[in-house]
Amino acid sequence: MNKAEVTNIVLAGVGGQGILLASEIIAQAAIIAGHEVKTNEVHGMAQRGGSVIAQIRYGKEVHSPLVAMGSADVLVGLEKIEGLRYHSYLKPEGVAIISSQTIVPVTVSTGGAVYPEDAEARLRQVFPRLVYLDAAKLAQEAGNLKTANVAIIGAVSKALDLPTEAWNAAMEKCVKPQYFEVNLRAYELGRNFNG
Repeated sequence: MNKAEVTNIVLAGVGGQGILLASEIIAQAAIIAGHEVKTNEVHGMAQRGGSVIAQIRYGKEVHSPLVAMGSADVLVGLEKIEGLRYHSYLKPEGVAIISSQTIVPVTVSTGGAVYPEDAEARLRQVFPRLVYLDAAKLAQEAGNLKTANVAIIGAVSKALDLPTEAWNAAMEKCVKPQYFEVNLRAYELGRNFNG
């Protein structure tokens, strides 16, 4: 990436998945790497179960925190249908990093909608550059299921031009000390994921 360009990232998921922490880590890593950073607040129903989205933009000069449709370099889906829901943010050559996790929304559990059985096939059709990983499984391997958001950030770190030291420093700054080691393990498992 040219220093004059702005990198756009969109995170989508469900309330309770840790999107706020994930976006905070990405933003801090970009700041530590010397970029100007703008983020928006998490939109949607941030309580557990509602659809949420966060946007991060970084570069030499960033004027707005909002990512325009079709301009995201990276789209992160902490839940696969949420990744599909926000697919129009990703630019054609962008990378989609989607967790295979299924979280059934209230509309489905109450019978108002149907969760698509072919979600993975739809993701593969919509995203030519797809990293599809089981972030929950990686988090479990790390030792704490709540670190799935950080496992997916590990995968995101490979798609961005930020140095490893910036990611480590950002995690130290954003994660409570007692949870740092388990989060670092989750991050490293995500970063080393090949798929």
